[in-house]
Amino acid sequence: MSAKLESLIESISALTVLELAELTKSLEAKFGVSAAMPVASGSSSVAADAGAAVKKEDEKSEYKVELLDGGPDKIKTIKALRQIKKDLGLTEAKKAVEEAPTVIAEAASKDDAKQMKELLEAAGAKVKLS
Repeated sequence: MSAKLESLIESISALTVLELAELTKSLEAKFGVSAAMPVASGSSSVAADAGAAVKKEDEKSEYKVELLDGGPDKIKTIKALRQIKKDLGLTEAKKAVEEAPTVIAEAASKDDAKQMKELLEAAGAKVKLS
């Protein structure tokens, strides 16, 4: 491999993931191409593998937790909400439940978002993760 290519590879390997994504978009725009993986039309296993790889990459790391409805027993939902957000006072929790839809967490990890959703749904609330 030429020294020029080795230097380029070294520079690219020093980039962060966000910088790599930006580089990819810039190259696609400059050369009018797409970095999407081509899918062979004759082989369904290749297509399935490619679909699984794309799905794995698209999996989110941060979720927005939104309380859509407080449910039939709002007191249980208020208690559950105060368990999730310990800094929330009783009046703030009551207001959040009564004024649903309300955003509970803007950027929760996948595990935290699932725990929040399970706890609120156990109290009878309707919750949406996005």
